[in-house]
Amino acid sequence: MSAISPLTVASHTLSKKPRMLVVDDEPDNLDLLYRTFRRSFKVLRAESGGEALKVLAEEGEVAVIISDQRMPEMKGTEFLSKTVPEFPDTVRIILTGFTDVEDLVEAINAGQVYRYITKPWDPEELKNVVERASETYDLIKQQNEALHLAEKQTKLMATVGQIATQSISPAEVLAFIADGFAQILGADSCGLITTNGSAGCYGNADAAAIASNSLVQEAIATQTAQSAVSIQSKTDIAAEALYADGAECHIATPVIYQSETLATLSLQWNRAYATVGDVVSLLDLIAPQMALCLKATAQ
Repeated sequence: MSAISPLTVASHTLSKKPRMLVVDDEPDNLDLLYRTFRRSFKVLRAESGGEALKVLAEEGEVAVIISDQRMPEMKGTEFLSKTVPEFPDTVRIILTGFTDVEDLVEAINAGQVYRYITKPWDPEELKNVVERASETYDLIKQQNEALHLAEKQTKLMATVGQIATQSISPAEVLAFIADGFAQILGADSCGLITTNGSAGCYGNADAAAIASNSLVQEAIATQTAQSAVSIQSKTDIAAEALYADGAECHIATPVIYQSETLATLSLQWNRAYATVGDVVSLLDLIAPQMALCLKATAQ
């Protein structure tokens, strides 16, 4: 599965102008395809399979690829097959003026080609096919992300559940949760800090820096999860001790038991991400079980 989220949970959003790549060794065809789709897509262009692979390496995943079949260097089906391992969700369309039945059938059966269109193509037919291909791409992403999110939730729940089966101290419980949550969510550092000052940390997390952090203090005061992104560009908070190692994204989630804040879970990532809402929602689901665990181990 492709990396569908920088925080390893769902973050794919439907785009008003998705991206597509058109590949053809004939410049006139490239220009025609560009003019046909430029209003609805951000259109990337390449004149060969090799050039197209370089474009994808630089630009990343696109929703739809339209490729000519007969090109120098490599056939369209060969080029498309090379894109499958890294971009399995991309929807691929072949343009062909020849009856390359064997190549096309093999590619379609292998799931590498969504549709093939014969040359000269009907513009309206091609538009309809591409529109459905884009919708298919969005549907695939949403389905994959739902499965991915469910997987993360299951792993986080299992991490908390494992504590009940082990004889470990309260301090070890904090460290176990911080380590497990950080690795499952791909965080660079994580700390679980109780209101009495006990802490479990992962990575370069510092308990004192977490406790004094403004976002953590706001989470405690409001008993509501707080988040910040693009931290290093925000002069009002970038100088805080917790962000000294270059943290760009931070989530602070209070762990509450019967209206009492027992602890705060603090996770930081060193890359700037536009969306953390799904992670916050996921942690909100897990926090009540974490609270029960902390309460039980403290007794």
